[in-house]
Amino acid sequence: MQLANYLFFTTGCEQALAFYAACGLGEVTELKRYGRDGQPPTAAMEGKVMHARFEGPGVLFYASDNHDAEPMRGSAHILMLEDRGETARLFGQLAEGGTVTTPLGIQPWGDYYGKLTDRFGVQWMLNCRL
Repeated sequence: MQLANYLFFTTGCEQALAFYAACGLGEVTELKRYGRDGQPPTAAMEGKVMHARFEGPGVLFYASDNHDAEPMRGSAHILMLEDRGETARLFGQLAEGGTVTTPLGIQPWGDYYGKLTDRFGVQWMLNCRL
């Protein structure tokens, strides 16, 4: 058994996945589109992402476009890292165009940690044990 998240976007799934790949989190390993891969589309969804699998070292999640998607609430991806410099680099990239909710820094529990909501509305927590 493995737990994996499924992210829903209204129409920005492909752009979000390209952004995550550019940040170095991994790559799209499966992509199905509305109107091309068996799912009849509405006019607004034609060619949009019906289902995608995103994988990288220690990263696995799924994503798609959905006309009724709501902003992510009450949940976040947490990336557990081992290098402080890599944590700072990745945090900075994911924060571009987004909102930092907890600035990256040493926290009361002793780890280097920060939290943000990226430009696509996905919440991320990055934690590096010192």
